[in-house]
Amino acid sequence: MTGSTVASFTADDYRARMERAARTAAEAGLAGLLVAPGPDLVWLTGYTPPAVTERLTLLVLAAGQDPVLVVPALEAPDAQRAAGAPVLTLRDWTDGKDPYAATAALLDASGRFGISDNAWALHLLALQQAVPGSSYTSLTEALPMLRAVKDTAELELMTAAGAAADATFEEIRDVPFAGRREAEVAADLDRLLRRYGHEQVDFTIVASGPNGANPHHEAGDRVIERGDMVVLDFGGLKDGYGSDTSRTVHVGEPADEERRVHDVVREAQEAGFRAVRPGAACQDVDRAARAVIADAGYGEYFIHRTGHGIGVTTHEPPYIIEGEERPLVPGMCFSVEPGIYLPGRFGVRIEDIVTVTEDGGRRLNTTSRELVIVE
Repeated sequence: MTGSTVASFTADDYRARMERAARTAAEAGLAGLLVAPGPDLVWLTGYTPPAVTERLTLLVLAAGQDPVLVVPALEAPDAQRAAGAPVLTLRDWTDGKDPYAATAALLDASGRFGISDNAWALHLLALQQAVPGSSYTSLTEALPMLRAVKDTAELELMTAAGAAADATFEEIRDVPFAGRREAEVAADLDRLLRRYGHEQVDFTIVASGPNGANPHHEAGDRVIERGDMVVLDFGGLKDGYGSDTSRTVHVGEPADEERRVHDVVREAQEAGFRAVRPGAACQDVDRAARAVIADAGYGEYFIHRTGHGIGVTTHEPPYIIEGEERPLVPGMCFSVEPGIYLPGRFGVRIEDIVTVTEDGGRRLNTTSRELVIVE
């Protein structure tokens, strides 16, 4: 992950996150957490290493122990400037020394640890060799909800990111579509997201005509034509927090079936949103949206989950899918994005980011969900 440290978070905020993470790990039966560079390290400490490197950087968290960041000596000055550094012990190591031996001294020799999903195999294998009695599980598998519930400051940042994505959509409606390549419109989306404050753009899907039947279509050289449905799905990070929204537009007047399919998806998205409330299961939102599409006869063409969590990354737990019985909790943020994809013809998707409130849900995207006509 790249992106700036968010100045609104203090050392005390990061202390509370690290303490909660260590406590939650202990409750899950783990001896501690080992956090490599990536979104978890940024969220827990405010530190983003200056470059991707083979040198070991690892945050060691365990209940009842002070958090320790093992860091290469040449990167220690950067780590010391991180917002969470005042509540960390930095243990640096120099080239030619064994960082795994230094890390091993911090670990329970027979403990089971949660480790970042994106930790390098090189580092994990070396730790296993240095601490042969230890064992490991992925952090997301062990603590899938670690970052799921956002506090008030995080929700403010999520709201601002959603507003920036909305402003991008309002402007993209006015650019020419017909006669331009998908990639050109995608470049417009990227430019607008950055204009409205995104430091990182993760995706700019522009899927026209038959390409709209592919939910993850990469914008390419296809020339958009009058009569095309066009799925727009775009987002990234603003001040370290994610945006993600989808709207489907039509170039010129749509046919009756195109309007009908769009109406079904809009109704399904509304049903999914209305199913959001504290205590409901994640799968209840999926079921509500999916039922509308199935009842309209398009069930086989809704080919992905209804949503995914979002925060310091644009895709993370919780996942809004059948079989996920985890209850919704105020502060959770996730997408509600049903779609219908008719192979060889067109697709429709409508997506808002939604946060769970004390008595329901609140959309973080507020642009029109009606079918927009573009030129």
